[in-house]
Amino acid sequence: MAYPSPTDRRISALAGHLSGVSPSLAMNVCASPTSSSSRGNSVFDHLVQAPEDPILGVTVAFNKDPSPVKLNLGVGAYRTEEGKPLVLNVVRRAEQLLVNDRSRVKEYLPIVGLAEFNKLSAKLIFGADSPAIRENRVTTVQCLSGTGSLRIGAEFLGKHYHQHTIYIPAPTWGNHPKIFALAGLSVKTYRYYDPATRGLNFQGPPGNNLSNIIS
Repeated sequence: MAYPSPTDRRISALAGHLSGVSPSLAMNVCASPTSSSSRGNSVFDHLVQAPEDPILGVTVAFNKDPSPVKLNLGVGAYRTEEGKPLVLNVVRRAEQLLVNDRSRVKEYLPIVGLAEFNKLSAKLIFGADSPAIRENRVTTVQCLSGTGSLRIGAEFLGKHYHQHTIYIPAPTWGNHPKIFALAGLSVKTYRYYDPATRGLNFQGPPGNNLSNIIS
């Protein structure tokens, strides 16, 4: 019988503390999937593996490709001439400023997030001179990255907005339609790109362009 290491016990104790479960019970909970799965009766045996993300799969294929002239067009991220991850100098300077700012603390933020970040984000998106900003008609809530923001927004619209149809661009990330559908919204798509003009699609087929969606 294999006994948990001191590191495993410390992790278990921390998990128990955070969840309100005793360390001994937490250890049993943590250890049970491994032991039960080996017997073929895991509580997660019924789970079905989700299909691979087709966009992120481009990076997987890129990493396996031996071609010396390959280009990865699947993920929008900066790269050096050698194809290595690139961190912009302005980002490094901003990070250093944050590290050296002794006035910053690690307390919990308010429920809507960092107020200054919210205010500046709204001005960046709508424009500082936007009527919506000037008339105080914008409410901003800080969420967890892009997917987290979409999920919170979808849940809010699904519960509080009378119109349950939402339009999303095609193509888009594979998880976006699922996020809105799981929130009870009816998902429709539109083509935002016009290959003829190489610009935004305002004149496409009825019901499938930006003009129809906006109106």
